[in-house]
Amino acid sequence: MQVESVTPPAPPGPAHVSCSRCTMGGLCMAGGLRPCEMARLETIVGGRRTLMRGEYLHRAGDAFVKLFAIHSGHLKTLRHAHGDCQVTGFPMEGELLGLDAIADGRHDSDAVALEPCEICEIPFDRLRELLVAVPSLMDQFHRALSREIQRQQAALFLMGNARAEQRLALFLVGLRARYAARGAPSAQIQLRMSRDDIGAYLGLTMECVCRLLARFRKAGWITLTGRRLTIVDGPRLAALAEGVCQEPLP
Repeated sequence: MQVESVTPPAPPGPAHVSCSRCTMGGLCMAGGLRPCEMARLETIVGGRRTLMRGEYLHRAGDAFVKLFAIHSGHLKTLRHAHGDCQVTGFPMEGELLGLDAIADGRHDSDAVALEPCEICEIPFDRLRELLVAVPSLMDQFHRALSREIQRQQAALFLMGNARAEQRLALFLVGLRARYAARGAPSAQIQLRMSRDDIGAYLGLTMECVCRLLARFRKAGWITLTGRRLTIVDGPRLAALAEGVCQEPLP
């Protein structure tokens, strides 16, 4: 009896990306484009990649060939130097990753998923050609670069000048603003990152982060259940972030 061989089905290819239907389009490069320009952008997006929690999008030293637009989910970026590991950011949906690799052609950090994520992959050589052909897309790309510079400057301020409690307040106020820009309730923050990650980003120990969160809660500025944080007294938290709060923490 002859047994017919069965060819296993091919693995599914990347999901088709429709920038015009994406809810994050206003925060990504697709914001403000005309339908014909949007269609041209869609032709170069390589597809949508799914990451599971703990999976790396790229590692330091990887060759740079693509930019990554976060469709959903949160990641953290890490840099390694002299045996130390520094968390450098928490990219979230609507943001671009890989801009820092354009200069040298290699990524200088790791990017790892904090939860299941969907990532749109944009081949940079094709994007570069399209940027020249579509001036409005070039404008959006420049805005993305500007936002990245602003984030880096804010991180430098955190590490260089702010006291520990001010660093945490700045971090929470910044997260609130980012969530609000995405249509989420401005007072609600879901901390996808661990206390240890927050400390590694702010240059604080995990114990210091936990202690400060407890003091913010005791002062009545926040409530905190697990990783769900609610800002109860936004003005006082913002005043601390700006360095003008005169009220001592309990």
